[in-house]
Amino acid sequence: MSTVNFKGLLILLFLTLAFSLQAFSQGQPALRAFMQAGPSPENAIPYGNNPKAGHFIQSDDAKIYYEVYGKGKPLVILHGGIFGSTYEMGRFIDSLSKKFMVIAVSTRGHGKSEMGSVEPSYEQKARDVNVILNKETRDSAIVLGFSDGAYTSYYLAGQFPSKVKSIIAIGAGVWAKGERIFSLSKQMAFGLDSLYYKQQLSLMPEPKKIDLWYTSVNQYYNKLEVGKEVFEKIHSPVLLLAGELDQNAPLQTVIDAYHMISVAQLGIIPNAPHPAFLVNFEAVWADIVPFIGCN
Repeated sequence: MSTVNFKGLLILLFLTLAFSLQAFSQGQPALRAFMQAGPSPENAIPYGNNPKAGHFIQSDDAKIYYEVYGKGKPLVILHGGIFGSTYEMGRFIDSLSKKFMVIAVSTRGHGKSEMGSVEPSYEQKARDVNVILNKETRDSAIVLGFSDGAYTSYYLAGQFPSKVKSIIAIGAGVWAKGERIFSLSKQMAFGLDSLYYKQQLSLMPEPKKIDLWYTSVNQYYNKLEVGKEVFEKIHSPVLLLAGELDQNAPLQTVIDAYHMISVAQLGIIPNAPHPAFLVNFEAVWADIVPFIGCN
């Protein structure tokens, strides 16, 4: 696969989604997802900044923020990376909290979670989630992750197999080193969606560290490789979902991952890009329901 420029990839992705930016009214805006089209509903739950459901926990060198909704067996929700937020997973939380105890994690460096000082690796993020699971439940959990969150779920299953009952992974396949070049910066973030980014900076406990954070993220992603060594450690059932037109995790990479996982199912969302659930939630939900028995 040819190397692509990550900034151009993001722009192409969201042009495909045809998202348009709209200004907020005066006053404190409701939360929004990255590149969200239009304002959020006035009654939308502020996932990722909800004091009624929020908790902090120390994990190694960082305080990690998470929210808990509903009752029942545990189900962890992990948002996308870089420009991801818990709020983007809102429809999943709405739907799943009717039957499960949903634990929605803001991964380190996102939202109200601290960045810490160590490399923001998937091994570290898996340890962060494990600390939360140890606090909240004795049961193994279903883990639903999008993109960065899906990769974290793979590592969580490999490092802490007793904690993962099953995985729903959206937009995360084999990752070959050098496939993409990451050169993220605050300037790029503001250029793509300044309204969203200003809001996220207001939530961050360490906004002055953002430049250092991006440097660390770039270094990690540019050397990352996710392949057979990671996937063969996963023994929990996995539902891999992918948008047919995914630019970040091209369809073939997801199919390759599907063949490397011992117990796996595969679902392709037609004509959908990377965040397939934001474009066609109904199709994604239709795949998830039989997998987890959520009627």
